[in-house]
Amino acid sequence: MNTKALEKVALSVRSLSMDAIQKANSGHPGLPLGAAELGAILYGEILRHDPSDPAWVDRDRFVLSAGHGSMFLYSLLHLSGYPISLDDIKSFRQIGSPCAGHPEYGAAPGIETTTGPLGQGIATAVGMAIAEAYLAAHFNTPEHNIINHFTYTLVGDGCLQEGVSAEASSLAGHLKLGKLIAFYDSNKITIDGSTDLSFTEDVAKRYEAYGWQVLKGSMYNFDEIARLVAEAKAETSKPSLIILTSVIGKGAPNKQGSHSVHGAPLGADEIAATRQALGIPHEFYVAPEAVEYFAVKRQEWKKARTEWQARFDAWSKANPDKRAEWDTYFSGSAKLFSAPSFSLGEKIATRTASNKVLVEAARALPNLVGGSADLQSPNAVALPEVGVFSGTNRNGRYIHFGIREFGMAAISNGIQLHGGLRAFCATFLVFADYLRPALRLSALMKQPVIYVLTHDSIYIGEDGPTHQPVEHLVSLRAIPNVRVLRPADAEETALAWEMAITRTDGPTVLALTRQNVPVFAKADPDWKETIKTGAYIVKKSAGKADLVIIATGSEVSLALAAAEKVQGKQIQVVSMISRELFEQQPDAIRQAIVPEGVRTVVVEAGSRLGWEFWAKREDILSVDRFGESGPGDKVAEHLGFTVDALVAIINRA
Repeated sequence: MNTKALEKVALSVRSLSMDAIQKANSGHPGLPLGAAELGAILYGEILRHDPSDPAWVDRDRFVLSAGHGSMFLYSLLHLSGYPISLDDIKSFRQIGSPCAGHPEYGAAPGIETTTGPLGQGIATAVGMAIAEAYLAAHFNTPEHNIINHFTYTLVGDGCLQEGVSAEASSLAGHLKLGKLIAFYDSNKITIDGSTDLSFTEDVAKRYEAYGWQVLKGSMYNFDEIARLVAEAKAETSKPSLIILTSVIGKGAPNKQGSHSVHGAPLGADEIAATRQALGIPHEFYVAPEAVEYFAVKRQEWKKARTEWQARFDAWSKANPDKRAEWDTYFSGSAKLFSAPSFSLGEKIATRTASNKVLVEAARALPNLVGGSADLQSPNAVALPEVGVFSGTNRNGRYIHFGIREFGMAAISNGIQLHGGLRAFCATFLVFADYLRPALRLSALMKQPVIYVLTHDSIYIGEDGPTHQPVEHLVSLRAIPNVRVLRPADAEETALAWEMAITRTDGPTVLALTRQNVPVFAKADPDWKETIKTGAYIVKKSAGKADLVIIATGSEVSLALAAAEKVQGKQIQVVSMISRELFEQQPDAIRQAIVPEGVRTVVVEAGSRLGWEFWAKREDILSVDRFGESGPGDKVAEHLGFTVDALVAIINRA
C-alpha cells in the first residue's frame, strides 16, 4: 500500500472539495475534509471496481449515506477515473452539473443511489447487500464464484439519529448480512453544534445489540483502516460497523472541529489559511502523485475485471441454463405472465385477487422479490412457493421486513438499484405516511419498485380513523412520477399488476380493498388495452351521454348501482384506475372516454382534492373528514357515502 500516494489523494480531495464549495458559495466542506483519508484508501485500495466499466455487475457498491458531503464522492470519482471532469467539479451545485448538491442517481456513473435525506443511504445499502446475498446463492456454483462483492456505506451522526437507519440496521443484523460494511464518521458535530446537545447514546452498544460486529479506529491511519476492513470482511455472519474517530473539516486551521464548517463554505480567508497549512499551491489542485497512483490502479482494476469476465464466460459455458436465467434477471424487461381468471359477479377483495395474481407473477418472474411490514396475511402477499430469505436461507424470495415500513421501502430501493432483481413491498395504505420519503426517492430515481398498499378506504371499518386512509390517495398522486393504480375489481387488479410490472421508469402503487367487491361487466370490448390509458368506459350510455360518472376502486360498483337507480338520464360510468396517467393522455383519448361539455360527477372514498379539475365541487362525492370505528358499510352510511347520496347528486341538476 502506497501511503505516500494516498496522502496526496487525500490532499487532492480536500483541495477539490473546499474550492468547489467556495466557488458555488454553497455546500458542506466538513465531511470531505474530515474523511479524506478514508476516501483515499477506499477508492484506491479497498473498493473492487473498474471506472472503465462502471456498470460491472460484480463491483463493490459504495453508498455515501451522509449525502451532504457530496464533494467527497465527486472528488474521488474524478480522481479514480469515472467520467466526472474537473469542469464538472468547478460547476458544483449548478444547473446541469452531474455534481449536484447531493448525489443524484443517474447524474453520473459511480453514483449508486440518490442520498441526502439522512439515514436512507445506509438503509438502501442494506437492500443492496440483500440483493448480493440472494444472487450469490442463486447463481454461484462450486466451480465458479461470479457474484462476490461487498457493500460499503459512509454514515455520519445525522444518519444514525434518523429512525430509518435503526430500522434497516436492525434487519441487517437479523439477516446476518456479513458483506455489508458501514464506516461511521464519528466527529461528534452536527449543524447545531456538538452532538452532546441531543445525541449521547452509545452507538457501539446499539449496533452490537442489533447483531453487528463493531470495530474502532482512527480516520487518519491508513494501516489501521486496512486492518479493520480485513477484519470486517473476515466476519461472514455479521454486518460490520467501523467507527472512525475524526475531526470535521480537518485541515482548515481555524474552523476544524467546529459546527461552523459543517454546512457552509470556508470563506476566502480560511481557504487561504488552509492552503498554507496543507501546502496546496493553487485552486482546484490535484497532486501529480495522486494522478500517477490512479493511472496505475486503473490498469489493475481493469485486469481484475477482465479476469472476472473470463470466469463468467467459463461459468456461462458450463451452466447454459443458469446463463439464460441470468440474462432474464438482468435484461431489465418484464416477462408477461398468465393472470388467473375471475367470474362475472364473483365477489372478491382486490387484495385477495392481487395475491392470486402475485403468485402467478412470481412463478413467471423468477427475480421478483419482496415482502411486507409484518402484514403478510392482511396485505395478501404470501408467496408459499418461493421460500423466505433469511440468515440461513439466501435463496428465498420473500422477505419478512418486520414492522419497519420506512426501512422496508428504502431497502426495496436498494434491492432494485443493485440490479438483477425486481422489488415489491407491502403495508396498509394509511401507513404510506411512514414510508413516503423512500417512495419519493423511488420516484426521483425512476426505480420501478411496486408498492402494494391495502385497506384502501373507510370501508376497512372497525379499525377506525387511525387506519382508515382519507388523504392518502391524493397525497401519493401528488408525488411526481408515482403512478397510483386503484383497481375496481379482480379483473382490473390483474391488469394493474401487469401495468406495474411492465413499468420501468418509476414506482407504482397498487391501492387495494379489504372488503369484497363484485366483478362487473365492461362495456368497452377492448378495456384491457384501454385501461392502460388510465381509464375506460365500464357502462356506456345508450345515446349521447347526459352525465359521466368517474369512479375509482370499489366506488365503481357504487357508481354502477347509482346509475341503475337514476331514471331519465343517459349515464356513462368510467373507471379511472389512474387519474395522473389518464391526465397525461392526448385530448382525443381523454374526450373519447370523458366527453368535453358533458356534466361529470366524481365518486371516490377519499379527499376530493384534485378532483375539482374533473367536476364541480358540488358534483364530487368524497370523504373529507376522518372516519369512525364500526363495520365498513355502517361507517360509509354514517358519513353519507352511499348509493342514495350519489343518486341525489346526479339528480340535483
